[in-house]
Amino acid sequence: MIVRLSAHDFRFPPVELASPEGLLAMGGDLRPERLIEAYRHGIFPWYHEGQPILWWSPDPRAVLFPSKLHLPRSLRRAMRHSSFSVTFDTDFRSVMEGCAGPRPQYPGDGTWITPEMITAYTRLHELGYAHSAETWLHGRLVGGLYGVAIGGAFFAESMFTLVDNASKVALVTLVRQLATWQFLLMDCQQDSPHIRRFGAETIARTEFLTILSEALKLPGRQGRWTVAPS
Repeated sequence: MIVRLSAHDFRFPPVELASPEGLLAMGGDLRPERLIEAYRHGIFPWYHEGQPILWWSPDPRAVLFPSKLHLPRSLRRAMRHSSFSVTFDTDFRSVMEGCAGPRPQYPGDGTWITPEMITAYTRLHELGYAHSAETWLHGRLVGGLYGVAIGGAFFAESMFTLVDNASKVALVTLVRQLATWQFLLMDCQQDSPHIRRFGAETIARTEFLTILSEALKLPGRQGRWTVAPS
């Protein structure tokens, strides 16, 4: 049975109660306190326009350990010869809006990144918890990704690209920076061939939560991020 959350209680049920697909709870809201509580317990919101807020904790979990980043040869070559530049936290809302572009897998080319989600995560960004990586080409935003950072864990949410390799360059730049900062993991939520190309793997939810608990003990990097000089 899926638990319905209270509007006044930010606690979540144990993740072991999630359905086989990973659905744990529904309802509640997207206030910063609830979102941070969710991520700290390996839970994230994912729902479509017109649905109640749905909260998930899948098993197994897709993760990318920053120290194990794999750079495909074709992308390595493209990065050496590209005119891309990458920034962090320069245009968070535009990155979210880019990620919210129509997706063919959703009815009517819709998206799960609703206006409500954009408002909520922009607020998290203003509080220093949500971050974006932006790829620019000749002064134009052409790709990027965003997610949430707590302690030594980064929870990747979505990415977009307008030109070949733009989002990949943002991803590689971010993961390299996370490794430099000694982050323990990047949560990728669901497995896909795309993220596996970069070294992502799936682990049991119990293992994920164990690593997450260690990551949460590390000092956080709350506030605006900048790309460290190479």
